[in-house]
Amino acid sequence: MTIPRLSPRAEALPRVGVPQLPVAPKTRRYRSLWTDLSGEIKETEQEAPVHPLFDAAHSAFVRGTLILTPRGPVAIEDLLPGDKVMTAAHGPLAISWIGSMALLPQAQGTGPRLTRIMADAFGIGRPLADLMAGPGARLLGRPRHLRDRLGSDHVLTPAHVMADGQNTFCVIPRQTVTLYHLCLRRHAVITANGLEVESFHPGAGFDRDCGAETLRRFLSLFPHIHTLQDFGPLAHLRLPLDTPDTLDVA
Repeated sequence: MTIPRLSPRAEALPRVGVPQLPVAPKTRRYRSLWTDLSGEIKETEQEAPVHPLFDAAHSAFVRGTLILTPRGPVAIEDLLPGDKVMTAAHGPLAISWIGSMALLPQAQGTGPRLTRIMADAFGIGRPLADLMAGPGARLLGRPRHLRDRLGSDHVLTPAHVMADGQNTFCVIPRQTVTLYHLCLRRHAVITANGLEVESFHPGAGFDRDCGAETLRRFLSLFPHIHTLQDFGPLAHLRLPLDTPDTLDVA
């Protein structure tokens, strides 16, 4: 009996049925909504190199996150520039800019992660329902490992730093996720799903770490901003997203 042999061509055929996730993208599309001087809502979408600063400006909240407004909680995707949100220290403030981007799944979980915060993780109603925070989100609180170093509970802390593996944990997205962030006329603490979080601010002296071209591309994402000073001061001390053992100066 002769046993048939596979041809060299057959031996080289790839296996099927094993999905391959894409590698990290080199560019990303960033969408911006803002109001011009006449109060008209404008929209732009541009492609830019993937950069931590660009991503942080567009990646705090997933679709369905409820932002507290004077008329009650409203899903982030239903808000528009000009709508007012409730802030902790300044009452209702109008949204001046909303940014969004699509976070794609990447091979071997190498991309940015989300942070799932279970309902009541930090006390009754904190949050009211599970909060899925993006990589650009910061919460008003104080991580356990820094309690001896920080003299205040009013520290804006990256959501991923709060992960404890029980009530709060990091999640690798397996499908495309749309993320959002919003900017007010001043940096402020707002409420998302019952938790205190920050509006977007690039950070004190962030331009010192940017080249001229990166800074130009970054500012082009904010058509309502004319100078760096338009972002105003930080509302609280906060921990950087990438090196959360140091503090940004308020």
